[in-house]
Amino acid sequence: MSKHALIVIDIQNDYFPGGKWTLDGADTAADNAGKVIAAARAKGDLVVHVRHEFESSDAPFFTPGSEGAQIHPKAAALPSEPVVLKHKVNAFLDTNLQSLLDQHQTEAVTVIGSMSHMCIDAATRAAADLGYATTVIHDACATRAQEFNGVTIPAAQVHATYMAALAFGYAQVISTQDFLALNRD
Repeated sequence: MSKHALIVIDIQNDYFPGGKWTLDGADTAADNAGKVIAAARAKGDLVVHVRHEFESSDAPFFTPGSEGAQIHPKAAALPSEPVVLKHKVNAFLDTNLQSLLDQHQTEAVTVIGSMSHMCIDAATRAAADLGYATTVIHDACATRAQEFNGVTIPAAQVHATYMAALAFGYAQVISTQDFLALNRD
């Protein structure tokens, strides 16, 4: 049994062109995520999909029961792969994610998905705090521009800032290409 799990976070329809909350580079990140998912499956690693759905129909995106809240086809779960439903930013908070990982005796996790500055950040920090050796595949994650105090921060800078912070103290942060090279049999 592999002691490694891939956590695929919020690669959902609303983040793609035509969705309610489009992210910069969502398609490219999802293409890379697909490569990482395929490699994890080939190695026999646990692949856990996390799907965010807000509890209110007033939410700006991922509204309950909507097509936008469904997992995008580029990251679709196999019938044998667990899908964790969350209602908060942190995939570990008020979900069965940690118990699922512990049932599989997981020691290390790799995190991919969206949004870099929210759910990826929160899950990565939580995983590290819970004692899992944690890796983030930076180019299999996506985000969008942010605004603070009248200043707009481009998506590329938002993403780079969060990846730098995670790399500083919480995770190994690598590219899809490097991940695939490290995981060849």
